[in-house]
Parts: sequence; structure tokens; C-alpha cells
Amino acid sequence: MSGVPQRTLLLWCPDWPVLAAEIVDGVPATDPVVVLHANRVIACSERARAEGIRRGLRRREAQGRCPHLTVVDHDPGRDVRAFEPVVAAVEEVVAGVEVIRPGACATAARGPSRYLGGEEAAAERIVEHVAQSCAVESQAGIADGVFAAGLAAREGRIVAPGGTREFLAARPVEALGRPALADLLRRLGVRTLGEFAALPAGDVLARFGFDGALAHRLAGGRDDRPLAVRQPPADLTVTADYDEPVDRVDAAAFAARMLAERLHERLAGYGLACTRLGIEAVTAHGQELHRVWRHDGLLTAAAIADRVRWQLDGWLSGSNGRGGTRPARPTAGIVRLRLVPDGVLAQAGLQPGLWGETGEERERAHRALSRVQGILGPEAVVTAVLGGGRSPADQVRLVPWGDERAPARPGPPPLPPAGAAPGAVSAPVVVPAGGGAGRRAGRGRAVAEPPWPGRIPPPSPAVVLPTPLPADVRDAAGEPVVVSARLAVSAAPARLTVGDGRPAEITGWAGPWPVDERWWAPAEARRRARFQVCLADGAALLLAVEGGQWLVEAIYD
Repeated sequence: MSGVPQRTLLLWCPDWPVLAAEIVDGVPATDPVVVLHANRVIACSERARAEGIRRGLRRREAQGRCPHLTVVDHDPGRDVRAFEPVVAAVEEVVAGVEVIRPGACATAARGPSRYLGGEEAAAERIVEHVAQSCAVESQAGIADGVFAAGLAAREGRIVAPGGTREFLAARPVEALGRPALADLLRRLGVRTLGEFAALPAGDVLARFGFDGALAHRLAGGRDDRPLAVRQPPADLTVTADYDEPVDRVDAAAFAARMLAERLHERLAGYGLACTRLGIEAVTAHGQELHRVWRHDGLLTAAAIADRVRWQLDGWLSGSNGRGGTRPARPTAGIVRLRLVPDGVLAQAGLQPGLWGETGEERERAHRALSRVQGILGPEAVVTAVLGGGRSPADQVRLVPWGDERAPARPGPPPLPPAGAAPGAVSAPVVVPAGGGAGRRAGRGRAVAEPPWPGRIPPPSPAVVLPTPLPADVRDAAGEPVVVSARLAVSAAPARLTVGDGRPAEITGWAGPWPVDERWWAPAEARRRARFQVCLADGAALLLAVEGGQWLVEAIYD
């Protein structure tokens, strides 16, 4: 564990998600552009930074600083697809390239420096070749270890052998890429990597755990692999042959998922976990494709499947960058796919959960759902993911079975009442008809906790209509119920008519809960108010009024 880290050359393409959006979708990277994930900025163009936009800003704050901002959603597949020609261009100069993440790849510096006339000459040659082949600007850095090389690449710097520790000492702890750990270290008075590296390793492990100990090694300029990586036995490689060449991305993605699960099961049988993954493909014309993916932690089955899917997407899409003339798409479909665990570690045993996280039933259900996907397609089986949002439709995102269950918007999902079973939906909470009590109850609960002011209170509705139904709400005298701009209800709702149906008596109601969205963009602004109503037949509905029109948005169980 105390060996000297390998000299590493890392190529870094600044603002890669923005550049990938230009290559794939045609979004001009010279304009103020931001890439959003979970409603926060994860990358921005140079023009956007000049307007004061930084990573981590919320969408509303970023648009407030730059009203003519172009917003692009984060797409990992797009980033990988656009980065594949860059990696291929680097491979034309050096061998043994590892993809760190889209926008960054690394290789051992010793070989290129020896046959290209030194480390500086090798870095210049690679950067120049990428610029000529793909019309992509990049920077190269060389240091001891991948972590230090990544920081050096951001400055286009070559750190002298043995000088990595000194190079890292003055860096802030945020350079570790662990926000929670960096915040804790600053509150403890540790502000630089040098101060963190000076702490005793045993104390760091006891206080911050394994991940903190790994970060401590990085801060000290040591290799980011705490255990020696050994060559895996030959029988760990998994291979799949296809009678019909695979040339569609969706079919290749499904095949990659099945192969990734086989590899993960085989590694688990030996008590091993993968840290570097080799992806090999052979086309019907005999063309051989190869790429190595590197991961800072241990690759799970889902992580393996994602990287194989991204890589196949990059190969089969055939993107050539912005100015390349070299064909990137294979001349025929893929007939053989092979996954090689290029680096493995001993996997520590995990304590099984008490409530069925693992077991035969879960595996049987997983196999059954995967079989259905194999017959009907990956999109045939979806699961709901709860997240943030003001309306029930915004809070639910349907994702295919096996994909990452990430919410579309940040924020805690609605919780069931105390004592309810997980996933249970209780009856709506409404007050008796009569008006005054109902209005007071609604106004008292209209102030939702951030970051979603205007969100309706729990419980959540059971059925969210894909298209709201038009409705008519009238009072006891038969006059239409109107909600003013100051949220004053003209009269207590008494009867509801949905579409061309028969009127139904309203026995209880609560509201209004106002929503005023995107008021800074007149073309996209929406202002409406929501009500919960209970009908005489026992049904409960979520209503919304917008521009004087009543709509039925959801149904309670």
C-alpha cells in the first residue's frame, strides 16, 4: 500500500457535457449554456460563467443571472457517445487508454514519454492530435496517480516525479470531490489537502470510515487503490454470441444488461468485485472494438450495465465529433460481446438486510420481470420513483425496470401517515362543507416547506390522470364558483360536473393551494389553485382552477 504511484497522463476536455450537447444536439457551446441535473447546474459554458453562473446553482437562480440562458438536460449517454471519437483519437497515439468518465481519459505516461521524446512532448502530441481529429479542445496533465493527474490537467501542468505531495498540499479539501467530507473537514478546521494528509491514518479511518481513509491517501499523493489489483482468472470473462448482428442501440443495451448480470454473479461467486472493466466487441465483418472503463469504487451490476450500454451507444451511434473525417461507426452489426474484469479486488462480505432486500423471492421476481422485458421490450416494465414537485404529475417519474431509480426533481417524496404500510395511500383529508372552516384549513396549509412552495399536503392521490378532465364547479345557488387573484372563493363549492357527466354533490372540500410557476418567463408562466373535494358517493378528487377553467387532475383512493 505504500508503493509509489504510477506516472499517469490524463486528458481532460473542459465543460464536456456542454460540448457534447453541441456535438450531438447542435446546441452552440459559444452561447451561454448550462447542463442541469436534479434542477442544479452541473456544467456551464464559458459565456455562462462570464454571466456569474457556477456549478451547483439552481435553475431559477441561473436564469435570473442570465435571462437568455440555454438550458440542456443532463444525458450520460449523450456524453459518452460524443466522447468515443476523442478516446479513439487518443488510442491512435498511445495504447492502453482508460476512460475515467465522459470528458476525461488516462493512460500510463511512461510508454508515450519514451517514444515521443519526453512527457511534455507526449502531452502536446496527444492534445494536438485530438484537436486535429475531433476539433475538440483539451488539456493534459501528468503526475503520480490518477487523482493528481486530473488536478494537473485542469492547469495543463506536468508535475515532476516525486513532487505530487507538494503539488496537492495547497489544494482546498473540496478538490477531493466529496462535498459532505469537505464540509465536515472545514468545520473541524482542516482546509487544505496538506492539512488533511498530515492527520494520522488510523485516526482518519476511525473517524471518517473507509471512504475517508481513501480520500486521506489521495490527499497525501498516494495511489487511489488501497489494495493491490491482481489479474483475474481467465474464467471470469463472460461472452455472448449473437446469430443476428446487433446494430440497434436499444437491442444492444438489453443484451448488455443480461451480460453484466452474468459477470456480476460470477464475480460474486469468487468473492470479488470489479474496479476496471474491459468491453470488447466483434462485428460481422471481423472488426474488433475494445475499451477499458475505470471506476473509483466497486462496480455494481447496474454500474457495469450502464457502462456497457453507454459504450455500445458510442460505438453504434457513429459520432465523429465536430470536425473529424474518420468513420467511427462499425461497418456491420455486433456478433460477439465480451466483458473482461481488468481489475478485481476482494469483496468484503455484506450483512443481509432484515426486511427482504436479498433472497430467493427477490431474485425470482427480478428474473420474471427481466423475462417480460425480453419479450415486450425494456420499456414494457416500469416502476414509479417519487421526488419533488408541486403537482402529483411532477412528483412521479416512471423508469424502466433495472434502470437507475433517480427522481426527476429534488425534494422529499410525500410520506404516508404514521402506521401505514409502505406504499399505502390513505383517504384524503377534507373538512365538512360549510365554507369557512374549509377555507381556513386550506390557507393554513398552503405554505409548503421548501423547495416546493404550493405543493399540496399529504396524502398523495392514488391515480394521476395523464390528461386533466374539464369540470364545472357551482355553489348551492347554481352559480359558478370563482377564485379571485387574491385567492378569495366566491362561494362554497356545492356541486361538481365532470365533462358531460351528471352533477355530484360536494360534501367536503379544502383549499385553495396556490401555485405561481415560472413567473419570470411570460411564455411559460402558469398560475392556478388546487382544491381537494369529497363527493357524496365517497369519491375524492383533486381539482385545479386555471384561467377560470376547472380541471380534475387526480383521484384519491
